[in-house]
Amino acid sequence: MSYIDIIKDKARSDKKTIVLPETTDKRTLIAAAHIIDEKIANIIMVGKREKIEDGAMWLDLDLDSVQIIDPETTDKLDEYVNLLYETRKAKGMTLEKARETLLNDYLTFGVVMVKAGDADGMVAGCCHATADVLRPSLQILRTAPGTKLVSGFFILDVPNCEYGENGTFLFSDCGLNQDPTAEELAAIADSSAKSFRALVSNNPVIALLSHSTKGSAHHALVDKVIEATRIAKEQYPDLLLDGELQTDAAIVPKVAKAKAPHSEIGGKANVLIFPNLDCGNISYKLVERLGKAEAYGPMLQGIARPVNDLSRGCSWEDIVGVVALTAVQAQNIDE
Repeated sequence: MSYIDIIKDKARSDKKTIVLPETTDKRTLIAAAHIIDEKIANIIMVGKREKIEDGAMWLDLDLDSVQIIDPETTDKLDEYVNLLYETRKAKGMTLEKARETLLNDYLTFGVVMVKAGDADGMVAGCCHATADVLRPSLQILRTAPGTKLVSGFFILDVPNCEYGENGTFLFSDCGLNQDPTAEELAAIADSSAKSFRALVSNNPVIALLSHSTKGSAHHALVDKVIEATRIAKEQYPDLLLDGELQTDAAIVPKVAKAKAPHSEIGGKANVLIFPNLDCGNISYKLVERLGKAEAYGPMLQGIARPVNDLSRGCSWEDIVGVVALTAVQAQNIDE
């Protein structure tokens, strides 16, 4: 059974409600139909009913079991307006502005539904930038307790791969923080361990990556990873992690014996922490395209309730996968 099939089974075991606000995109409509058919989650779509139904008819989709919410006609609009106003009034939000925003910005409307408890999570980003998805999520839901920063990760499932967790890896940060400090890298490692436990297995093995392994090169970028490793070991002593490690020393046992013989995690890593966004983003796309891996994300970690981003180049299958992962994240928050 593939990784994503396991996640879908977990999602089915305790169905959650996920809101999809980008209902003018046909990928969202197709994904919603498959999610309902596979019984992965309950789906709320935000938009004009006749437009969604026309799109479903044109694509020959069955969306009868999807709940459609039109901000202009829902009897919950006043409740949502008051919730947005109360959440953001210290930042200058007015009731009038809250109403205008909710009527015109479906992303914010979806986030407010999650805040109100009418949905367990939201997935968006197939036709919006990450910043557009993240901004209302942070403003309204805010960060989870004990979280120092929000970061982005991908789950990569590599076929016929002997490394990682039976070919499954978590890559972080691949979508959000451009040049994290040593302290932020340590925090990303901690958040990534939690995400790995929730979505893959209970055994995260974390490598803080560099172009250097244990002093093989000297540079300020290497120093940052060394310091991040020191901070992570000090602040999160229960984590199984090490750095600085080159990728081959992190995941290939034979290479680890030669390059990092004293590393506890050398050759065993399944969570890879990249020193900056360039490294993370480039790496996941290379693994996805050249390694023919299934890539799910960019998932967001550190927000109080699950909201996840999509690549604008995603397929409808990607949306189905991210919805399943979001549902499992919601299950873990409830626990």
